[in-house]
Amino acid sequence: MREALRGLTTRGRSFLAAAIAAAVSALILGERDLLRVAVLLAALPLLAAWYVGRSRYKLACTRSLEPGRAPVGSSARVILRLQNLSRLPTGTMLLEDRLPYALGSRPRVVLEKLGAHQASSVAYTVRADIRGRYPIGPLIVRLTDPFGLCELTRSFPSVDRLTVIPQVVALPRVRLAGEYAGTGDSRARSVAVHGEDDAATREYRRGDDLRRVHWRSTARTGELMVRREEQPWESRATIVLDTRVYAHRGEGPTASFEWAVSAVASIAVHLREAGYKLRLVTGTGTDVDASEAGGESLILDTLADVKAEQNGDISILVEHVRRRSDGGLVIGLFGALTTAEAGLLGQLRGNGATCIGFTLDSSTWMPLADGERQEADREHAAASLALVRGGWRSVPVTHGDTLAALWPTVGRGSQGFAYRAAMAETVSGVVR
Repeated sequence: MREALRGLTTRGRSFLAAAIAAAVSALILGERDLLRVAVLLAALPLLAAWYVGRSRYKLACTRSLEPGRAPVGSSARVILRLQNLSRLPTGTMLLEDRLPYALGSRPRVVLEKLGAHQASSVAYTVRADIRGRYPIGPLIVRLTDPFGLCELTRSFPSVDRLTVIPQVVALPRVRLAGEYAGTGDSRARSVAVHGEDDAATREYRRGDDLRRVHWRSTARTGELMVRREEQPWESRATIVLDTRVYAHRGEGPTASFEWAVSAVASIAVHLREAGYKLRLVTGTGTDVDASEAGGESLILDTLADVKAEQNGDISILVEHVRRRSDGGLVIGLFGALTTAEAGLLGQLRGNGATCIGFTLDSSTWMPLADGERQEADREHAAASLALVRGGWRSVPVTHGDTLAALWPTVGRGSQGFAYRAAMAETVSGVVR
């Protein structure tokens, strides 16, 4: 009851003050009717405090998010379910869920009284235009009486998190240059070294199908051998994200860094659907192996938290990629590069890797004077040429370009190689 009295609103306190003033006046003037009015004025807030206080600590709340992982710019639905665990009905309740600023203003919902053991659900929507993990909650419940004389506040400790992932765009299906450069038991180079029989067989392992036993090799080696030509190739891809803050321009959702993050997410989803075993490496040292089931979600959750860092260096990024490099396809999303930095990236061409780099001309994400624009274009062209000379296939990106339109240029075959040669020739002309 004491807590309920402390929860009296300004209106309730005013009623008590009026009751005291009326009682004093009644005693001074000797007016019994005025004393009755004072008793009535005092009884109203006290009854309101008792009415509100009886439902204290007798509520249960659960929260669900639909979906729990939402792309940038989409909406998510938050459903609150409140249950009265007592045998007495509650009063009118005002629900307020705490939200970070990026998700909008705090929702406030009025919920009428709940009967004994009755439950009710309310829902509201949130929308985020910036990647990240956002806490939703705790829920604050304000219990009040019909006259607004008393209000008690209860906070539920539970907090849920909404993951806002980068926007994923659908990409056209093209045949990539490094799609069969990964690992597998049936590598073609084994044929030339060991011969056809040895290339098609390996030692028996527990659990292998006995129908795959190769008896000729078994008789020759004296050990049980099985055929391995039926094992599929493993197409591997490493996606590299440049997180140097000074290599990107722009602010908020339209910054060049956000374009690169969205491109990484789109490429990762596209390659996973194509059967690639993926690896994501960022300039901050993040190294995510997404080869197993659930790898797509792992990458998207990682990209939801990735930030541009002040301390970054291309040489460190190259070292992280080479630490577990096993060939295959390497796709890089790079901000502004110098010719020296582009030369360092040429070290990733080892182990027969096919390297494709999206080079963002981040200067186009900000207004520049004519002279500054020409200088920025020359620097970007020189870096692109250095990247091509290092064995990369360079795809220039400017503000307003879409990944879906650029993706066919990385395709395998004459069209892709012709694009690379034409680009190198163009860049050479610009540098001269």
